[in-house]
Amino acid sequence: MIDLGLARIGRLLQHGPPSAWKAIHVAGTNGKGSVCAYLSAMLHARGVPSARFTSPHFVDRWDCIVVDEHVVPETAFRAAEQTVLQRDGAEEIGATEFELLTATAFEVFNARLPGTAPSSSGPSFGVIECGLGGSLDATMAMRAERAVTVVTRIGLDHQGLLGNTTAAIAAHKAGIMRPGVPCVVDLANRDDHAVRDVLEARARDVGTTLVYPDPQMLLRVDCTAQGGSGVSPVAQLELEPHQLTNLACAYAAFRIATGQDGGQAAAEAYGGAEMAFVASIAGQLRWPGRLQTLNVGPLLKANTAGVPQDAVPSVPVLLDGAHNPQSADSLAAYVNKHLRSDKSQAVTWILAASHGKDLDEILRPLLRPGDRVAAVTFGPVDGMPWVKATAPQAILERATLLGVDAESDQYSVPTEDVAGVDNSNCVISALQWATSTDKGRGNPIVIAGSLYLVSDTLRLLRAAGGETGLPLAMY
Repeated sequence: MIDLGLARIGRLLQHGPPSAWKAIHVAGTNGKGSVCAYLSAMLHARGVPSARFTSPHFVDRWDCIVVDEHVVPETAFRAAEQTVLQRDGAEEIGATEFELLTATAFEVFNARLPGTAPSSSGPSFGVIECGLGGSLDATMAMRAERAVTVVTRIGLDHQGLLGNTTAAIAAHKAGIMRPGVPCVVDLANRDDHAVRDVLEARARDVGTTLVYPDPQMLLRVDCTAQGGSGVSPVAQLELEPHQLTNLACAYAAFRIATGQDGGQAAAEAYGGAEMAFVASIAGQLRWPGRLQTLNVGPLLKANTAGVPQDAVPSVPVLLDGAHNPQSADSLAAYVNKHLRSDKSQAVTWILAASHGKDLDEILRPLLRPGDRVAAVTFGPVDGMPWVKATAPQAILERATLLGVDAESDQYSVPTEDVAGVDNSNCVISALQWATSTDKGRGNPIVIAGSLYLVSDTLRLLRAAGGETGLPLAMY
């Protein structure tokens, strides 16, 4: 279960020498996973050996550990996990599930990352996402030297464990700061005075500097000197504001970690060649479950008895794990800009949420009168037995209050399916409802509200032979 603290994980990690790789440690409420993905992609593109640990996993428990942009083999994961489990049992530590997973990730890193990158005579890097909070998160016990830390945008989430204000939550996130190690901070955190005061006080106490990268710098480069159009390659990607901010944080952290600057970026950092590099990373990266467009046609084909394989057309959906108010705001902005062709355009939502989430704050920015809502659950989460889904009826009750017609525009999976261990019927039934009724036909479809619903959808689509955008496996 969730039990924040460093005593147990410290005992798990006390054996052996300190890690030879350097760490880039990322905390925050939203954007952590994307920043980690950008960072490891930048390191890989420049030939620097790296590994990444993020949570939760996408589909398989081991896909949260990526080495040089490939998911670690299941055999290597299970061998490292067994080592950790034996240590936990022999010393009667009683570590939590996440602590065991974190220790397993570091076992993999230690085995697969060289201490020095042969191509550059520099260090290799582990990109580490905090699981929950910062100061007491299991990742804090890593024995690797930090090269740089990152605090992404802070908002309200996990209040039962971290506190009911952004200032209280910021105090946990700020715990990752280390003496003399620059900390890159999402510019939005400077605009929240309560958060800014906490972060800056922590930086003074620890003895480090805060770096606030300006996302607009990625857009202002003048490429005319290189014979280009005069438009930044990053600007041509038309990233959403939060994507641009995450990219700016990742790029600043990348430059600091690799010794290109100490936080005050030189002019060449935003020159044409460097912006072409940044744009290539952002343009190629596909982070599953974050504003991800998928074709679920193969999933519907595989579950439509008696229908010829070519009879079910391509069915695009937008998949996003928006699971707290901030991420719901970002998703709503994207949907309103790109999927609602006009103010009257309705959207069909397939929604789930973890038990304990603030449904009102998540659903309010998303739903409009005239929208259609299917409420579903997600299945058991491997390695996280404490995670439970909100009852679909609770989602539909909130949807009704927000103007979604309960008689004609709502759907939930029959109770016998929801109660079962295998909840795959939830997503499939909801998609069939979304695509088969005349009223909803032609509506954009969005699957959102939970990263665990994202996982279920990707797992089902992979089994049906569809394209998931999941990281490649290492063989």
